[in-house]
Amino acid sequence: MSTATITSTVPVALAPPGQPDISYHPSYEKWQARVARRLQEGNLPKSVPEGFPEKLTGDLVWEGQTIADKYNWTYVLSPEHLAEIDQAVAHFKGLDKPLGAISPETFPLPTLHAELRRLSRELHHGHGFFVLRGLRVDDYTREENVIIYAGVSSHVASQRGRQDHKFNGEKADVVLTHIKDLSWSQESGVIGSPAYTTDKQVFHTDTGDIVSLFALETSAAGGASKLASTWRVYNEIAATRPDLLHTLSDYWDMEVFEKSDKPYTKRPLVFHFPATDSTPERIALQYARRYFVGFGALPRNPNIPPITEAQAEALDTLHFLGDKFCVNTDFQKGDMQYINNLAIFHARDGFTDTPEKRRHLIRLWLRDPENAWETPSVLQWRWDQLYKDITPESEVFPLEPYIRSASNKGR
Repeated sequence: MSTATITSTVPVALAPPGQPDISYHPSYEKWQARVARRLQEGNLPKSVPEGFPEKLTGDLVWEGQTIADKYNWTYVLSPEHLAEIDQAVAHFKGLDKPLGAISPETFPLPTLHAELRRLSRELHHGHGFFVLRGLRVDDYTREENVIIYAGVSSHVASQRGRQDHKFNGEKADVVLTHIKDLSWSQESGVIGSPAYTTDKQVFHTDTGDIVSLFALETSAAGGASKLASTWRVYNEIAATRPDLLHTLSDYWDMEVFEKSDKPYTKRPLVFHFPATDSTPERIALQYARRYFVGFGALPRNPNIPPITEAQAEALDTLHFLGDKFCVNTDFQKGDMQYINNLAIFHARDGFTDTPEKRRHLIRLWLRDPENAWETPSVLQWRWDQLYKDITPESEVFPLEPYIRSASNKGR
């Protein structure tokens, strides 16, 4: 397990008064010291919260060291599929419609469609992630790559989520964003998320049902994409430190960076869904470390209560167990990666760009109404922010990178 010191490309976010000794980049030594201190203090629950499972089973319980033995997560597009995609691009461009009109009907994939629907079921009912490989991004313009990405993705999940509420200072439903280092630019002083730096991104989830990334270019070195099974991490915590499940399923004061009338909201990080006649018992995780400790130009708001020592330990435990059980998906140029954002959490290694080779990803937040998991009730307002009242005419697909509002001090 790595304990290397992390060098950040942006100033370290200052902790507010009363905050435990914890920062965005986890310290293994501080985590172990906190574990020892809290165990010595004692009086910790010794069983999982009432109604929660002692152990989860199924395809979503996997470890990075062994998952390749039972699951091939890479689907390589055939020459026939690539020709079909080319035809779909030409078809959509011939319709003279806005990009928001991209759908399975306007971007037809007669044979690939069935495979993409199968892969959506794999996201929701199988191992929780897959990678599409083989697209030749250099053969297309930036707009054509965006059309391909949105078009292919519409067959996996038909709803695109709102990732920003404004663009170029105007109200907008931004449904595609860019993940690229902008710390070298004049805007570096407003960066409040590692997505716009070369820094390591620690384990976290995004928002919504599915998070997808399309690699327009990879870095010169580093930048590995890491995925971990929430269910495997849950089982480890349930077996070794069930008290932390009480902490994770209790209410946290979570900062709100998006457009909102209040600076923070109260909600759990872990959610339990009992089995029904049509669905198995499930656990879902929704969190990002920076909402509790800050990052760069967006430190933790001092008007929000500080997190507790138990919460600090829980955040580190999630990260280090995620790192222990993760898989590296070998993300390559032209890959499209899709993950179930309620069942899988992810991280990224730090990386090095060169003038000739700069890591550049584009991202979609998606939802497949046919296969979607139940949305936790306390998150419904956030899901509505993502998926509600978006029309083809209102959707915006920026072709160049910018720092979205939730990661921008100048928002």
